[in-house]
Amino acid sequence: MKTNNTIQAAIDLTAGAAGGTACVLTGQPFDTAKVKMQTFPNLYGGLIDCATKTYKQVGFRGFYKGTSPALLANISENSVLFMSYGFCQRVVRRIVGLERNAPLSDLHNATAGSFAAAFASLALCPTELVKCRLQAMHEMQLSGKIIEGHNTVWSVIKNIMRTDGPMGFYHGLSSTLLREVPGYFFFFGGYELGRSFFTRNGKSKDELGIVPLMISGGIGGMSLWLVVFPVDCVKSRIQVLSMTGKQAGFIGTFLKILRNEGIVALYSGLKPTLIRAFPANGALFVAYEYSRKFMMQQFED
Repeated sequence: MKTNNTIQAAIDLTAGAAGGTACVLTGQPFDTAKVKMQTFPNLYGGLIDCATKTYKQVGFRGFYKGTSPALLANISENSVLFMSYGFCQRVVRRIVGLERNAPLSDLHNATAGSFAAAFASLALCPTELVKCRLQAMHEMQLSGKIIEGHNTVWSVIKNIMRTDGPMGFYHGLSSTLLREVPGYFFFFGGYELGRSFFTRNGKSKDELGIVPLMISGGIGGMSLWLVVFPVDCVKSRIQVLSMTGKQAGFIGTFLKILRNEGIVALYSGLKPTLIRAFPANGALFVAYEYSRKFMMQQFED
C-alpha cells in the first residue's frame, strides 16, 4: 500500500533517530575536543594537545563526557529534522508547482532542509546545552568558575532549573537558529550535490550504495561546518559560560571574542570538527537512507 503523510512522517522521524545515533557513536570524541577548544582556546595548542591533556586529566572516558545528552540531542534533532524535512519538501513542491512525488532539484532540497532546521533547533537547544556544559566541565572547574559536584547529567539539569527555570534550557537559542538555518541549507545541498555526482552514469539516487552515501554525507557535513563554525563557537561560549551567570547575547559575545581574542578564536576547534564531520555525517546518512528504505518497503509490500 502507499504511505500516507502520517506514516511517512513516522518513517522519517524513526530513520532520523537511527541517523542521529550513528552520528554520535562515530564522532563523539572529536565533538568533545571541539567544544573544549571553542570554550577555552587558550588552554590548548591544537587537537593533539587537547587530546593528550584530556586523556592525562580525565582518562579515556573524558572523550565521551556528554555522550548521553549528545545521543539525546542528536536523536531528537535528527528525528525532528528529517520529519520536518519531508514535510518541507512537500511544501516546496507546492510552492514551485510540482506534483506530489516529483523529484526536487538539489537547490529545492537545500531550501527544504534550511526550513526544517528551524524546527529542529527547538528540539536541539536544551539537550545540546547540557552536552556542552558537561564536555567543558573540567575546564570550568580548573578555572575556578564553578565548584565540584556538577559533573553529571542530572546535576547539570537541576542546576539549570534552580538558577534559570525551564527557559534556562534555551540559552543560546538565537545562535543555534543562526547556525542551523543557513547551515542545513549547505548540509542538504552538499549531500544532494554529492549524490547527483554519483548518479551521472544514469543510476537513481535510491540505488546508491554505502560508499557514495558516506562520501555525499561527508561532503554535506563539511559544507555545513565550514560555513557556520564561527556561529557555533559563539553558541558554545554562551551555553557553557551561562552556568556562571547571565551572558551577553549573540552579538555581544561575538564582538567580545573579536575584541579580546581576535578572529582566529572563532575557529578554535575547526580541525577536530572537520575530521569528525566526514565519518559522522557519512554514517548519519547511511543509517538514515537504509533504515528509511527498509521501512518504506515494509509499507509498500
